[in-house]
Amino acid sequence: MNAAVVPAPGRRVLVRVPATSANLGPGFDTLGLALSVYDELDVTALAPGELEIEVTGQGAADVPRDASHLVVRAIAYTYESVGRRMPGLRLHAHNVIPHGRGLGSSGAAVVSGILAAKGLLEGDIELGPDTLLRLATELEGHPDNVAPALFGGLTIAWMDEHGPQHKKLLVHRGVSPLVFVPEFTMSTEVARSLQPLQVPREDAVFNVSRSALLIAALTQSPELLQAATEDKLHQNYRASAMPATDNLVRMLRAEGFAAVVSGAGPSVLVLADGPGRRLEAAALASSASDTPWEALMLAVDFKGGTVREYAEGST
Repeated sequence: MNAAVVPAPGRRVLVRVPATSANLGPGFDTLGLALSVYDELDVTALAPGELEIEVTGQGAADVPRDASHLVVRAIAYTYESVGRRMPGLRLHAHNVIPHGRGLGSSGAAVVSGILAAKGLLEGDIELGPDTLLRLATELEGHPDNVAPALFGGLTIAWMDEHGPQHKKLLVHRGVSPLVFVPEFTMSTEVARSLQPLQVPREDAVFNVSRSALLIAALTQSPELLQAATEDKLHQNYRASAMPATDNLVRMLRAEGFAAVVSGAGPSVLVLADGPGRRLEAAALASSASDTPWEALMLAVDFKGGTVREYAEGST
């Protein structure tokens, strides 16, 4: 098959990608966790040049219905990177991951598009894990969200001379994630602009120690989660832009909960050391906060993004 040949119209793939929470407190731009909230994508190859887009769920009223749609751009980028001509597309996206809330919605869209392209290209070109992560990082700009969206679990992501790398770790079964989602949004670009280019040496050392401890807490010792999620690199600098988030994090931490800003915010992630403690945190936020928060009782997703070819009878 060469660049002038495209998949036969009618080939259809189904994609499912989890939400993610990056940073986890001290692991700025490095640590990410896949969570059990999923965007789903149904893509059918059409004749070249055709494009049909339907979006339901989160952000449906706001996302474009043309080639500028992020999923379409990710599919096109993948095809171009392997020297293949992209087919026309019929795309139905059902979005459940909240947009602009620090739960990796843009990373999930990028991963969804890349996995859809992987499925459509199957049998011609095989895209391995390293290629998937490279493409996703090139589109997203950094690997901390796309790595757990692709591979699931807890991921450590870094860059070296060979490009983005990752290590997936299994999370201790005692860790019970809880996410508080507000009605308001936060721009990742704005959040990142509030951070200084340089930080005090003692703050950097502080975060190195807490990041190392966090790996142990998440994989072996959940009782250490509150100490392990302390941060001095990014959350304090961003607090002025989302005071309600900062207030909730401080209130929960004062009561012994491992609460952090999820990604760039404004959602708050609590890494409870058991289902009972998670319920206590939800009750506290409901009774002691003036801001309405939707409490999502979640699990850690261990599979990451999946893609499969549609077969009759698939759901």
